[in-house]
Amino acid sequence: MKNIALIIAGGVGARMHQDIPKQFIHVHDVPVIVYTMQAFERHPEIDAIEVVCLEGWDNVVWAYSKQFGISKLENIVVGGETGQDSIRNGLKDIAIRYQDDDDIVLIHDSIRPMVSADIITENIRVCREKGNAVTVIPCTSVMLQTEDAVMSNKQIPRDNLKITQTPQTFFLNELISVHKKAVKRELLPSIASCALYIEMGLPVYLCNGSEKNIKITTSEDIEIFQSLLESKRPTWLKY
Repeated sequence: MKNIALIIAGGVGARMHQDIPKQFIHVHDVPVIVYTMQAFERHPEIDAIEVVCLEGWDNVVWAYSKQFGISKLENIVVGGETGQDSIRNGLKDIAIRYQDDDDIVLIHDSIRPMVSADIITENIRVCREKGNAVTVIPCTSVMLQTEDAVMSNKQIPRDNLKITQTPQTFFLNELISVHKKAVKRELLPSIASCALYIEMGLPVYLCNGSEKNIKITTSEDIEIFQSLLESKRPTWLKY
């Protein structure tokens, strides 16, 4: 009964307009991906870490793991053309070492470095109790529907809307089976694993995320991340 973190670091970060992928940008002399790996490294319920990485950057991640003491990192594989391709590459490699039906995998964006220990714990609990877990936060904004991105005359009630984050957590063997079925049905363009489950007619179960669990996609997000680090150091963050 193992809990494996699958960290997806295959993006090129085009919106960041930087010379290196956003997951490798340094904040306070520490790469973003290292903050993310540290969150899972220091969580007592996480048994192993797998990273899906851009081709040519795997040696960099191995070097960081040694420098910053990421002892749970077991392997690094190259990402695919899409997010689901990258996840599938990671799942295939994890399945070489883990085959038990009660093994679970927590899929997490490398560019969400502020994931808390509480969120990780809740993902594990909800997944083991209900079958899977998707981290969400409430939708607090007015949601407008538009057909042309210029005008709107319809709003979507927000009371029942949730914004997804990661981790998204599933039983390993079941998720691999879902991927195999999705390949046959050509459903793999789905961006997130929770969307893939829903497209396959399967329910997903929600657990609470946090506004602090930000996804770094722009330069402004880096500034927000720096501010969060400086305002209060997370209890899991040590280096």
